[in-house]
Amino acid sequence: MKEFEEMKKLRKEMEDKLQEERSELEYSKFINLALFRKERQSNDENQEARKELIKGLKDLSGDGATIRVKVMGEVDDKPLMKACEQRFSGENVVLEHAKLCSEVQNALKDPAWHPFKRVVIGEEEVIDEEDEKLKNLSHEWGEDVKNAVKTALEELHEFNGRGRYAISVMWNVEQGREARVLPEGIVALMAQQVKHP
Repeated sequence: MKEFEEMKKLRKEMEDKLQEERSELEYSKFINLALFRKERQSNDENQEARKELIKGLKDLSGDGATIRVKVMGEVDDKPLMKACEQRFSGENVVLEHAKLCSEVQNALKDPAWHPFKRVVIGEEEVIDEEDEKLKNLSHEWGEDVKNAVKTALEELHEFNGRGRYAISVMWNVEQGREARVLPEGIVALMAQQVKHP
């Protein structure tokens, strides 16, 4: 009988402990969910602040600004214009330049075109130099045009790999990298406000 009482007592202790652990688990789930929601809210607020900063910097930043808005995935049209100037004359330069820019931007937006290959070390994706479109661009328009397209492709891949459309980011021109919202973006916007009240 004593054994039975001890077993009953042990069972009660185990049930109490199990209930306590269940309560702790439920509390942990509740806290985790609350933290997740708070993180999501903070992230949304940060993204909204980033958009507003980019909008403000677009309107105000001049050529001498350290922090500017850069459109990632947009082809630098200077090499395209240079190639057209070498090949055409007069009004044809502007017309052919516009046509080439349009063709290149359409190619960049094409989700079926994926001129990347995986590199074994680190499973990183890099531009495939043997891609037919890139080879044709190089052959027809020169290395500078091909390199401008490659740069735009790399930016799209890094900053908006899924969407395949150009996006604006705050860019630290001096350091050649994306600027941080805090403090760089806000400091740059404040500096521009002082210059252009």
